[in-house]
Amino acid sequence: MNQIIEHLVAIVPAAGIGSRIGAEIPKQYLMLNEQPIIAHTLDVLLKHPKIAQVIVAVSPNDSYFAKLPQANDRKLKVVEGGQERADSVLAGLSCAPQSAWALVHDAARPCLHPSDIDLLIQAAEQQSQHDKQPQGAILAMPVRDTMKRSNHQGNIEQTVCRDNLWHALTPQLFPVVTLRDNLTQALVKGISVTDEASAMEWAGFRPKLVRGRADNIKVTHPDDLRLAALFLNDNLTNNVNNKLNHND
Repeated sequence: MNQIIEHLVAIVPAAGIGSRIGAEIPKQYLMLNEQPIIAHTLDVLLKHPKIAQVIVAVSPNDSYFAKLPQANDRKLKVVEGGQERADSVLAGLSCAPQSAWALVHDAARPCLHPSDIDLLIQAAEQQSQHDKQPQGAILAMPVRDTMKRSNHQGNIEQTVCRDNLWHALTPQLFPVVTLRDNLTQALVKGISVTDEASAMEWAGFRPKLVRGRADNIKVTHPDDLRLAALFLNDNLTNNVNNKLNHND
């Protein structure tokens, strides 16, 4: 089955508060290199030439998003999100064209590189050429460290073999209708849905793991802000140097 992704929308669930970071405002609006975290995220998605539309799901009580310059972009659409991530993703999917593919990305992953989006799209298209039904694909990183499983007392219960273990990242890329249906049914059945791929896995799909960049971190704790700032500055420096070398 030869299927090329002709229509691509990005969905950004941004209705959460990010309580683990301990801030007074939702973490996606914390300042990072002179603009909020989510602004960096949206800049990458809005500028990507293959993304036709960016749908952002925000809390109904959100008083921050409308103040962002990115909120006025013609490619951007805002919808009301829900209590859980899956609810916000479904709200975004309900507004997306049924023939489209959905690229779901965390609002708090501001260091996404356009090349990783390209790799993800390429992997999903290649897989679609061989499978009767598209399986989708997600960005991920192989586990590097020794993995330990603890008991209820916080002591080591066993060392887990890290072979074939991956850290799931975002974006995660699936056909809109397939993701919407599987996500809805998984929630009805009471399945724990921690990301979009888990809903697809529950339905019997086997999404492709695409190795992404290590700097595509999610800002969860205060230290992550400093690390994200370093990555963004490094990317900016590299972009400037590349332009200078090209001009030479």
